[in-house]
Amino acid sequence: MFGPSLIVDLGSFFGINPNLIVDLQEMWKYQFMQHAFEAGTAIAILAGVTGYFVVLRRSAFTAHAFSEIGFAGAAASILINIAPIDGLLAGSVMGGFAIAALGRRATNRDTQIGIVLAFSLGLGLLFLSLYTGYATEAYSILFGEILGISTGALYLTIEACILVLAVTGIIYRPLLFASLDEDVAEAKGMPMAFLGIVFMVIVAVSVSFAVQVTGVLLIFSLMVTPAATAQYLARRPQRAIAISVAIGVLVTWSGLFISFFTPYPVSFFITAEAFGLYLLVRLVRLALKPRKVPVVEPVSQ
Repeated sequence: MFGPSLIVDLGSFFGINPNLIVDLQEMWKYQFMQHAFEAGTAIAILAGVTGYFVVLRRSAFTAHAFSEIGFAGAAASILINIAPIDGLLAGSVMGGFAIAALGRRATNRDTQIGIVLAFSLGLGLLFLSLYTGYATEAYSILFGEILGISTGALYLTIEACILVLAVTGIIYRPLLFASLDEDVAEAKGMPMAFLGIVFMVIVAVSVSFAVQVTGVLLIFSLMVTPAATAQYLARRPQRAIAISVAIGVLVTWSGLFISFFTPYPVSFFITAEAFGLYLLVRLVRLALKPRKVPVVEPVSQ
């Protein structure tokens, strides 16, 4: 019932040859797929590392806000006929500085983020309404288009990922300490304002490049879901970061592979697989969690 014939039938349905080596050779003949895998891997590693701190600092709303703040910049870039990634970077980084300046502590930034987010969405809507070109440009911002990444954008992505990872490594220990307990870190005299600004810029840049894979509307699938899953699988920060990176790379690679043989978008498969892994981990933990046995007190005579 579940033998080789079923595998062949499923492979035929998705357009995938049961011979994995043949499929990989066919896929890697195309330069756009090579670029997509290279950029997707770099972005998944960056998102896995920075996403861990986003989840640890309970700043998931911040990651989502940066994607929509960058949306305004990307829409403006399309309007004036320059690369959307340039507008994404400019908009996200400026938004990061604005949010960091409006609220010093991460726990007090929800209101400030909401204010900047609403204004940025309004700007993005205005720029898109003024744009008279093809709708594919706007679609790629909203849902990602990693398969269309150019050679120049690929080099920019890899260089930026290396730079951001290097900065994260330099401030790793103080950032981890401040993320675990802001009150104690502040009492120890750590530069909380400086760390907050640097962290915001790191997240802004990470989100800008992750948008190329998942788009503005599905940014959580790479920036939050792998890190949230990793926190259920490991308690030590280094191990959780490694698992977060592994999940991000896994869902990105498999999403690219499946989408090559199907007419469906990459971002859908990445989002669905990341969510499926998260749900599976939660269900397994729930099933393995020891249940409390009710204690029956003896009845007094």
